[in-house]
Amino acid sequence: MRIEGSVALVTGANRGFGRQLTEQLVARGAAKVYAAARNPETITTAGVVPIRIDITDPASVAAAAAAATDVNLLINNAGTAGSFNGLLTGPLDEAREQMETHYFGTLTVTRAFAPYLQANAPAAILNVLSVLSWAHLHNVGAYSAAKAAEWGQTDAVRDELAPSGVAVTALHVGFMDTDMVAHVDAPKNDPAAIAAAALDGVENGLVEVLGDDLTRQVKAGLAADRGVVAPVH
Repeated sequence: MRIEGSVALVTGANRGFGRQLTEQLVARGAAKVYAAARNPETITTAGVVPIRIDITDPASVAAAAAAATDVNLLINNAGTAGSFNGLLTGPLDEAREQMETHYFGTLTVTRAFAPYLQANAPAAILNVLSVLSWAHLHNVGAYSAAKAAEWGQTDAVRDELAPSGVAVTALHVGFMDTDMVAHVDAPKNDPAAIAAAALDGVENGLVEVLGDDLTRQVKAGLAADRGVVAPVH
């Protein structure tokens, strides 16, 4: 689908990658961009329509969907950073929070907007995933598990919506240079470049966008021995 002239909604739009997405959508000529966040007063992007959404609150999601029935591009970007805890020793509540946010939160938003996307088709969904959808490392187990579940959700929803003219693209990428992972000491990608690649992928109807070399390497290793993807420590 074409970004120019589209009506988009981006969750988690008040900072970091979400803000970068809204800025690029405006620059590419989207007719309207809903910038969604739990605190819409923190939205700073010029030319957008701030809207409240808490993806873990079904009532909030339903209200946002009812207020934005003209959407034909949904970008599920909202999430929470993974902490460096293992699944066996980290707080169980943390694992629940990751799943409630990335899996159930994303699904709640997609279910709420699906009827409008279908009515406004051709339409598209972009789900912001992670290289950790595939690389399940011991120190970020809760986050990895939630992102793996979101990946499975993305594929299933794609098949379900395909007959309705709604395409679904998954973005897989490593760390991006945003405030959410400022504490992480690791190579980071330019969020502007990743946003551009993701939106190009939506326009070209891609199933997946692999945002960096690390992600491409991990994806290529999925068919290989398990140790190639996630070496045992």
